[in-house]
Amino acid sequence: MIGEFDVAGIFVSPLLLCLVVAFFARPLLSQALLRVGFYRIVWNRALFDLSLFLILLGLSFGLLELLTAS
Repeated sequence: MIGEFDVAGIFVSPLLLCLVVAFFARPLLSQALLRVGFYRIVWNRALFDLSLFLILLGLSFGLLELLTAS
């Protein structure tokens, strides 16, 4: 179980940290996919971008849990 992080006396949820990571990683990955032409085969770009955000959120949360498990 991941506890809260103490930042200058304020407890911050680890989910907030993961949301920030996914928020900044999604446009970078989306731009890379656009350059290689991946969006030509995507039916609905907005729905795909939302799914990509949720996948990145899950990956960052899983990685954070693995790093703090020790």
